[in-house]
Amino acid sequence: MNSNIIIASKNPVKINAVSLAFKEMFPNTHYNYEGVSVPSNVREQPMSNAETLQGAINRATNAKQEYPNATFWVGIEGGIEATSHGMESFAWVVVQSKEKQGQSKTNTFMLPQKVSELVHQGYELGDADDIVFGASNSKQKNGAVGLLTGNAMDRTELYRQAVVLALIPFINKDLY
Repeated sequence: MNSNIIIASKNPVKINAVSLAFKEMFPNTHYNYEGVSVPSNVREQPMSNAETLQGAINRATNAKQEYPNATFWVGIEGGIEATSHGMESFAWVVVQSKEKQGQSKTNTFMLPQKVSELVHQGYELGDADDIVFGASNSKQKNGAVGLLTGNAMDRTELYRQAVVLALIPFINKDLY
């Protein structure tokens, strides 16, 4: 059986998060991990919970269509949503196999006003973070969560947790 996992992104943070989660949940199985570029079919910066989830589903589904011989396909989509308290940041993770799908949302956190203002002006979150924090390519490194927590939690860890939770149906096959 082909034991490939296709991650619907070439972002090293997402690939690493998926690899760490699968190794944790399936410690006796060896997988090959491949990041690929496929469309999310949503805006560059999803602006709602529903749009972000749809982007993750679309990424996993599009990867599955383009690379049908894998074992799992994983879509991760970061998004934001305006709330009455400000702007929240989060991501959705969708894991698909030939038979089933698991999904989970990361923890959410509030973005600073300066970052929110730039996002409202049309900047993608990663670009807004780079401007406000004087960082470079933070979305492929520690991300907003790492910048805001002093790296107590970085983007890899945020995503790893959600990938683990999205794998619940695959390790509890009799329940799902």
